Amino acid sequence: MIIAVDFDGTIVEHKYPAIGKEIPFAIETLKLFQKKGHKLILWTYRAGKELEDAVEYCEKKGLHFHAVNNNFDGEEFDNTYSRKIYADLYIDDRNLLGIPEWKKIYEMILDKEKKEEEK
Repeated sequence: MIIAVDFDGTIVEHKYPAIGKEIPFAIETLKLFQKKGHKLILWTYRAGKELEDAVEYCEKKGLHFHAVNNNFDGEEFDNTYSRKIYADLYIDDRNLLGIPEWKKIYEMILDKEKKEEEK
């Protein structure tokens, strides 16, 4: 599964342009998804130095993304197509009902995987 995940308010508390404190279990849970074979895309408003800081923050914690603000590593954005990326699932604090705790997110994705396996 391809999972797009926001940074501010989702992995860390909102302190943009600074980096807030890690939201409990966010990075740990995302690393578990990677171990299960899911591809993670960092999908964030950040750009330039602020984006580099966010990527570096995650990498220092052992979280490496399949791509950052793109569908795949090396994709060039040239304003001739939508910047909206493809994912099977989007994790973002700006969801209709906000973001659940990371333990609940993990349980929801495990449940989704189970249902897909049963098909």
